[in-house]
Amino acid sequence: MKTLTFRQIITVSMMLFAIFFGAGNMIFPPAMGQLAGTSYLAALAGFILTDAGIAILGVTAVVLVGNSMSDLGKLVSPKFALFLSICVYMLIGPLFALPRTGSVSFEIAALPYLGNSNRMLFSFLFTAIFFGLTYYLSSNPSKIVDVVGKYLTPVLLISIFAIFIATLLYPQSQEPLAFGTMTQAKGAYVDIPFFQGMIEGYNALDGPAGLAFAILVITAVRGYGVSDKKAIAKYTILCGLGAAAFLGVVYFMLTYVGAVTITPFENGGSLLHAVTNHLFGSVGGIILGIAVLFACLTTAIGLTTSFSDYFQTLLPRVSYKKIAAFVCLFSFVISNVGLSQLIKIALPILLIIYPVTVTLILLSFMRRFIKHRKSVYIVGMGFTFIVAFLYGLDTAGLSLGSVSVWVRELPFYELGLGWVLPGAIGSILGALPFLNKTAASAAAVQE
Repeated sequence: MKTLTFRQIITVSMMLFAIFFGAGNMIFPPAMGQLAGTSYLAALAGFILTDAGIAILGVTAVVLVGNSMSDLGKLVSPKFALFLSICVYMLIGPLFALPRTGSVSFEIAALPYLGNSNRMLFSFLFTAIFFGLTYYLSSNPSKIVDVVGKYLTPVLLISIFAIFIATLLYPQSQEPLAFGTMTQAKGAYVDIPFFQGMIEGYNALDGPAGLAFAILVITAVRGYGVSDKKAIAKYTILCGLGAAAFLGVVYFMLTYVGAVTITPFENGGSLLHAVTNHLFGSVGGIILGIAVLFACLTTAIGLTTSFSDYFQTLLPRVSYKKIAAFVCLFSFVISNVGLSQLIKIALPILLIIYPVTVTLILLSFMRRFIKHRKSVYIVGMGFTFIVAFLYGLDTAGLSLGSVSVWVRELPFYELGLGWVLPGAIGSILGALPFLNKTAASAAAVQE
């Protein structure tokens, strides 16, 4: 039986890490660290749980069930599998994550050197080049391990490591940047740093992405000659854990940088740019620009490749390159709408999608006990969706009156985990015989 060498496992792990680590992963940890202050480790643990933790759970769930996200969705029904896949790919593709890679790259890597005059023109030119390069590199998906794992990722890691080491060595200062000392936690990080970190982890979008990226790892493992199903599952899980370890280390470095920065900033991107300029002078912005640009580019390649591969299976008459061209063009347009607006819209939606996705993933690990009882998945995810939907509306400043007031009384609601108990109750109710017969009949009609 073919086995992978340690170097091959590391290469695939770095590929997966680089695809996961993108725009949001670069800017959210330092912003979180600054607000968390002395509680930054607790906040970091929560962030890693909902970001890398859910992502790797998703990869593991997919490889244990089959080969793709559709196989996971088919635990409920074929139609649900299609619906789940389309929603996830649209979310991590042209609607949110992919355009964000372009807009973040521009605002951190280019805008500080261009100024606000003719900002829209420069944004169009920069993102046109960015997505043009994304299309070129993702047009050869068989090369993704070599391009991302061997060349782009090391540059990214070296840049972030340089910023972190300089942060450790640089003395405390007050001018022009108050830097080098941790302050007390602020806002929700005072009382619930771990759970607030969990909510911040949603923003990075890696949870749903894990379901989509599983196929990339499986394909990469097979590309090294591994054909045994159990061996593929084993190495996919190992590579997933390796990627999680890389993410955890990098998140720690970025969160620490934010935690020792006293001067307040609007977002993590502005904070990083100010810190690197403070630490390295004019060279600082270049280091940050390289790190952000490669973080965003590697993620954009992975998102475009995954999106195009999947939709080619749905639209076999349309070539892979045409789909890749469309998604890059669409993302180019959306990326120029504005980063702040994208982030504002994304969070309530993520607060709805994440709990439902987590419920499905966790239930998939118990499929040996659930067996043919599809109603367990349906009712469990249904109850989860209702609470998550209302919580998402709350976050967006919307209310359904007395219904919202009642739901707010659920245990752990204020922690963003109000869906846990209803999801568990729904899953138990779904095992009841009469519900199981109803769900089985509905699934038979769909199939």
